[in-house]
Parts: sequence; C-alpha cells; structure tokens
Amino acid sequence: MEGRASGCDVTMEELENGLLIQPWAWLQLSGDSLLAKAYIMTHKGYALLLSDLQHVWHEQVDTNVVSQRAKELNKRLTATPSAFLSHLRDLMCTLLEGSTDSGGATFSCEHVPEGLTLHVRSELSGLPFHWNFQCALASPSLVSQHLMRPLMGMSLVLQCQVRELASLLRLKDAEIQDYQENGAVLSRDRLKTELFDENAFLEQVVTENLPEACSIENGRPFAMKLQNLYVAVTKQEFQAKRRRQGSGDSQASDRTSSSETDGRLLNKPEQQSSAPSLSVLETLNMETSVPMQRPHVSKIKKKKPKGLFS
Repeated sequence: MEGRASGCDVTMEELENGLLIQPWAWLQLSGDSLLAKAYIMTHKGYALLLSDLQHVWHEQVDTNVVSQRAKELNKRLTATPSAFLSHLRDLMCTLLEGSTDSGGATFSCEHVPEGLTLHVRSELSGLPFHWNFQCALASPSLVSQHLMRPLMGMSLVLQCQVRELASLLRLKDAEIQDYQENGAVLSRDRLKTELFDENAFLEQVVTENLPEACSIENGRPFAMKLQNLYVAVTKQEFQAKRRRQGSGDSQASDRTSSSETDGRLLNKPEQQSSAPSLSVLETLNMETSVPMQRPHVSKIKKKKPKGLFS
C-alpha cells in the first residue's frame, strides 16, 4: 500500500508541475466565457483549471479515476485508461486551440454547487463517447500558484523592460546629439524626434492606455497577448522550486525532466516578442514529444545608419 501511495503522489506531482507551465486559453462555451489550461499524460491522468475571473475550478485525477468514470459514462465502450486519456487530449487540444474543426465533438458547462462540470460529447471507435470534467473550487494556494504569483512576476518583468527601453532611448538621444555636434544634418525632416522625457512618456501611456488595460472583460486579451510571458514566468518559478528542493530529489528530477525540458515552451522572457509559441497540442503532449530544436539565430553585425544623416 505504501508503494502505491508513493506512486500516486509522484503522479500527482507530475500533473501539478505539468499544469503549472501550461498557457491559458480563452473559451466561449454557449453563455460562458472561461480561461482554461490543461495537462494530460496518457499513462498518468490529467489536471485541468477553469476560471471565469470570479471563481477558479480545478480537477486532477489519475488513471484509476479515469477508468472508473469511463465505465460509468460509457457502458458500451471498453478501452484502457490511456486510450481514453489520449482521446481526451485530442479533444482538449481542439477546444483550447479554438479550432473550428471539432470532429463533431461538443462541449458545454454546467454550474453545480461549489463546482463546475465541463461536459464533453464525441465519438470514439464509432461509438458515442461522453466525459465529465468534474471541477471543484480551487484552493487559495492553487489560485496563487497559477494566477497571483505569475501575474506579479509578469508585472516585474514588464517594468524591467520599460526601464531598459527608457535607458536605450536616452543613449540614442545622446548618440544623435553627438552626430549633430559634429556637423551631421538630418536628411529627412519627418524622422526628427524630440528628446525622450521618461516621466512625460509614462504619464502619457498611463493616461491613454489605462482605461483599456483595466477593461479585462472576460480575460481574452490576457490569454491572447501575454501567454509567452506567462509561461516564461511559471517555468522560472518551477525551476526555482526544483533548485530549492536540492539535488537529493534526483529520482523525481529524472521523472519530471520531460515536463520541464521537452516542451521548450519559449526562450527567455526578454525574447518573448520573437519566440514562437507552441501549440496546445505540443504543450499537452510534452510527455511524449521529441525535444524541440531551438531556432538558429545568426548574429547580425551592427551597421551605422545610412540616409539619416548626410
């Protein structure tokens, strides 16, 4: 019994770690707008998070629960838990990627006391397949781990980016002034700019963009625009947690290495604008994916601008 409990704990930890570094997706199901993230391991189980920005719901189950629920909901179907999980993974990929080609699958939400059920209806091997993701209210620690802490980290990263950009603009102003003092003349008047005033710039940005930024509505802008940065921050959080645990947990490290490295979700946070995002299929399927090759970036030799000054 002890060995079984230990194995279950390891499975739950793998699911927790895998779910943490998944990006959020935005769903529109009938009258429900939800943020969602999922992590499915075909031989372990799955973990799912849903939120309507007022509540957060969560379900995490192993193969034993999958097998039992599949028998209750699909009496005519006989398959292994891994087969059911593989089918669920394909269905969730379609849903989270927002694909219009659902293969006839339908999804609907039902609010229940202290929870939310996501109903799935499709076909498996030519027979009707039903599944219910039975999510309960998430714990405060889970909400902190997946939302509060990452959002705070993202805010700090964005603040650092603003400082670095402001510093770069000041250097550019100094460079232009040096050119002018040495007799350079701008050849195109439309390119002329005023000296950068950081305080005035920040005040203008806040004034012009604050209303839109605070109108988060149903969370769609967050899911559509900031998920590269979100995943970078959560991945860093996960790696820091692993370092704190120390090298004594080497066996667990080997077991979860595929979840941490095979995904190669993106490059460093400061490279987010050019780093390609992985599809939902690639992130949900990290347990069996082949390590991705990082795109080759050749170093470009800096050249002095031509045509700006004569």
